[in-house]
Amino acid sequence: MRVILMAKDKEGALDIRKANRDAHLAYLKETGVVEQAGPLLNEAGEMAGSLLVMDFADLDAAKVWAENDPYAKAGLFAEVHISAWNRVIG
Repeated sequence: MRVILMAKDKEGALDIRKANRDAHLAYLKETGVVEQAGPLLNEAGEMAGSLLVMDFADLDAAKVWAENDPYAKAGLFAEVHISAWNRVIG
């Protein structure tokens, strides 16, 4: 099933994001579940969150994956939303 993860960074956490970016990107590649991913940007054009489209067996697997993301382990996110998603176009 396709799943989206949308996360908002904690205020002032850009340094945490930058310090953990390489590990996060390696995790995305290693796990092989990510179809599309990229940072959300704030009004200044700086990275301030994440949006990912992934493929999992179920939502529980997606939640476990999200908990093991280096960004999550570093305490980057203020909030995380995980939801089943149905691609209609694209």
